[in-house]
Amino acid sequence: MISSLEYDDNMIEFDIQYRDRRTMAIHIRPPGTVLVYAPIDSDEEMIRERVRSKGRWILKKLSEVSRLDPRKYKKVFADGEPFLFLGKNHKLRIVKNGRKIPRVFFKEGVFYLETGVYETGRLRKAMEKWYRKKAGSIIDDRVEVYAKKIGRSPRSAKAKEQKRRWGSCTLRGDLYFNWRLAMAPPGIIDYVVVHELCHLIHADHSRRFWERVGSILPDYRKRKKWLRENGLRLDI
Repeated sequence: MISSLEYDDNMIEFDIQYRDRRTMAIHIRPPGTVLVYAPIDSDEEMIRERVRSKGRWILKKLSEVSRLDPRKYKKVFADGEPFLFLGKNHKLRIVKNGRKIPRVFFKEGVFYLETGVYETGRLRKAMEKWYRKKAGSIIDDRVEVYAKKIGRSPRSAKAKEQKRRWGSCTLRGDLYFNWRLAMAPPGIIDYVVVHELCHLIHADHSRRFWERVGSILPDYRKRKKWLRENGLRLDI
């Protein structure tokens, strides 16, 4: 559950995750997500007061995390530059032609970018378009596979822009996934898909939810840790 409050002229947005635990904990995750793990029976106002009491610390940590500048992973679109796809790096080849609108295609393990103009913004937009399309087809396939195993299908599943989340599940049963997942290893994509599908059964992050995830992916903790530690790399 997403909530927010104002502290010292700053708006702090945080994600409350209820768990089978006795104490409350606050964690800051790159690129700037505030996670609050709270006991299942916690009152929301009590959680907000705890966040407010830690406001100074939270803002300090968010500032520190912001120094893990995601721009160092930003691409410059140079010939030979590596780009991730399904967890592996593939070289980019710039094909200079008269195209006003750049086009990307992938062949035999190499990215090709056809363009007649060299504007990083346009090139990034073309590459993002390619990733979005691939992410959509990959996620459709994995959702179909795991929906059968879990016994619950979403109303819809789409890849879209989600800057601070890898996936989300609405109350109406729609699943949304970050298009950057196309850069992740297949096992990581599967983890996010299973995570969101399990939310169709358990809307929270209770012990029963994680038990359900674990019944499908016994090593989900390892996959979750990989995503937390390497998520910033999944960008262009």
